[in-house]
Amino acid sequence: MRGKYLITIKNNVLRYQFEIRRNITIIRGDSATGKTTLIDMIREYYDNGEQSGIILQCKKTCVVLEGRQWKVLLENIHDSIIFIDEGNRFITTDEFSSAVKQSDNYYVIVTREGLPNLPYSTEEIYGIKNSGKYGILQQTYQEFYRIYGDVKNSIQFNPDIIIVEDSNAGYEFFENAAEDRVWETISAGGKSNIYKLLKKFDNKKILVIADGAAFGPEMDRVMKKINLSADKAIFLPESFEWLILKSDVIRDKALEEVLDNPGDYIESREYMSWERFFTALLVDKTKDTYLSYSKSKLNEAYKNKKIQQTILQEVPKQLL
Repeated sequence: MRGKYLITIKNNVLRYQFEIRRNITIIRGDSATGKTTLIDMIREYYDNGEQSGIILQCKKTCVVLEGRQWKVLLENIHDSIIFIDEGNRFITTDEFSSAVKQSDNYYVIVTREGLPNLPYSTEEIYGIKNSGKYGILQQTYQEFYRIYGDVKNSIQFNPDIIIVEDSNAGYEFFENAAEDRVWETISAGGKSNIYKLLKKFDNKKILVIADGAAFGPEMDRVMKKINLSADKAIFLPESFEWLILKSDVIRDKALEEVLDNPGDYIESREYMSWERFFTALLVDKTKDTYLSYSKSKLNEAYKNKKIQQTILQEVPKQLL
């Protein structure tokens, strides 16, 4: 399953409208914000159709998954958008994560907790904003991205330390770039370790660089620590490979369309999260060239100062 899907569901007192863009969408929020009502309406429509008094419009079938028989039920659901309400503890299990990876469905999960077993994007975490009888999904972390975009060019961050999520090519790139700069580069060795490093170097100016395409489970505690303070910042590109593809290092006109509309090209059953797609795309685009890319070890060509500078231009200049 690929692409984005507009969902409109309504009855005579309430209307929801939102767009699903990736294979995993998270809905957050406190009680009485309409999350469970949304799930109930989808379930009622699936069971009884328009006789329920509910109208649901979407190009894909929308269905609710719940209960102890979830695995058996899921085996018979294909090419659909699956909604799961909070309280279904199976969403925290590795068994569910494995089932998601192997399925051709999209998932909308209501949960107040992070789900570290699922690689969901920071851009697909929403709360429900109610306005009268209308309900829309609003990005939970939208304000953080907007602040980065609104920072004046005269404001410079100049970090003491850059914490990079991975320990492979991305880390090597920023470590090598630091030779001409003032920062120290530290590998977190995985996204779950970033919070510990923020605590360890609490008195330093820190820039965190992580793969936004799968960083969703860590956002709560990391952002509480960073809290938009003057000496902490976070940059969440889709992935390091996305940074390279987005830069002018690779001259390929076809890339622009893919990067502008990645969801149209990413098959969810093949790529559980988008950073894996961008890695495969970069490997393919650079195969048998001097820029041949490997995630495990950085090609020396990417340590060329001109190429480095071209890639670093994709990092907001206020941060470096």
